[in-house]
Amino acid sequence: QVQLVESGGGLVQAGGSLRLSCAASGRALSSYGVGWFRQVPGKEREFVAAIRWRGGSTYYADSVKGRFTISRDNGKNTVYLQMNSLKPGDTAVYYCAADLYGGTYSDLEYDYWGQGTQVTVSS
Repeated sequence: QVQLVESGGGLVQAGGSLRLSCAASGRALSSYGVGWFRQVPGKEREFVAAIRWRGGSTYYADSVKGRFTISRDNGKNTVYLQMNSLKPGDTAVYYCAADLYGGTYSDLEYDYWGQGTQVTVSS
């Protein structure tokens, strides 16, 4: 079992930055690909970014490419999502998820999910 806890969300003005953290416990995160997803009430969950379990390959949704950066620190069992140039359209609850020996854009592949952290971008 892997427990995931997101943090770092909050209220920020458009153009600002936030860094989300996804801290894992229970198992070493180094064997897991990690993805970030977001969801707005009434809409489907949306892929944001993912990092593979090995090799460091990363994937981004077109809507965040060039603005968001996903990274991992296996020593701290934590994955980060650096979000720059935030837009009101980025407002959502952000979730991290872990996929054993994986890390893709499909939420169906992920086995463990955090509880989410709210990000609100004001105009």
